[in-house]
Amino acid sequence: MAIDADLSSGLLTEDEARAKRRELEQESNFFGSMDGASKFVRGDAIAGLLITAINIIGGMIIGIGNDLCNIERIQRSLDRFGEKFERRVFTPYEIAKARGRRRLAETYAKRFAAKEACAKALGTGVPRAGVHWQHLGVINLPSGKPGFELTGGAAERLAKLTPPGHKAVVHLTLTDDHPWAEAQVIIEAVPLAPA
Repeated sequence: MAIDADLSSGLLTEDEARAKRRELEQESNFFGSMDGASKFVRGDAIAGLLITAINIIGGMIIGIGNDLCNIERIQRSLDRFGEKFERRVFTPYEIAKARGRRRLAETYAKRFAAKEACAKALGTGVPRAGVHWQHLGVINLPSGKPGFELTGGAAERLAKLTPPGHKAVVHLTLTDDHPWAEAQVIIEAVPLAPA
């Protein structure tokens, strides 16, 4: 849970964590009463299509992760901790990318959600099991499509999950609708071409 990660990284005190948990419980009570409609239908649809395509071409899904991040919470962390927060959680590439955009908090919130979702897909959470924030670098391909550059414990964990004779491909989709940012991660094992 993000609150636990913030508490363990020193971004929140025990009292702040308790208050956040109460706030989250109130939100979940409200959203839990909805009829199942999702603000993030587009992201869910993309993930569903991606899973279908993977199954058709013979890949194997070895991990799925999803995370929702409050943009205003990230803004409060930026206001309170500034560069300390940025350097603790984000890679130099991510910081440069975010600072080049108009909406800094939204950019960071999507990347924060992506890191959490990827850690879930790896089966570890973050920071846990040798997987740290800096090991989960969100990058953009030349086309603009988001992806990951996994290093350290995250790369080691991915290698352990990948079956022999396969290579891992990490798929990422991001979306935001203020005050929420969401990320979905699917890790696919693709058979290597015969030599």
